[in-house]
Amino acid sequence: MASFAPATARAYAPAKPRRAPVPEAPRPRPRRAARPQARPRVAGGVLWIVVVAALLAGIVALSVAVLRANMQVEQLDNQRDQLASKRDALQSQLSSAAAAGRIEEMAKSLHLGPADATTYLELKHRGGR
Repeated sequence: MASFAPATARAYAPAKPRRAPVPEAPRPRPRRAARPQARPRVAGGVLWIVVVAALLAGIVALSVAVLRANMQVEQLDNQRDQLASKRDALQSQLSSAAAAGRIEEMAKSLHLGPADATTYLELKHRGGR
């Protein structure tokens, strides 16, 4: 079985008297690097807001100008189409009015002679030369 060894008495050395701690001289704190004075952050934020607002206003103004220009272009296109159709109608009217058959019919209704009989008159000169 297990055998146990007899406990031996240990001799303890008497405790040494403790010395009172010597107060140390206060150590100077290490200096921090000097920080530059910080500007207020609010001014920078307001500046960015103003810049972004100005850019957005410019974009809106540019969009409005483009829309107005597009409306004017559309109006001019419509006007051009109307003028072209009016020109075509007038050209058709002119060609039908200048047709030889129509002119002959009008001449007969006014009792004028046939178009193939041409008469020339010679006028005498009056005066000195």
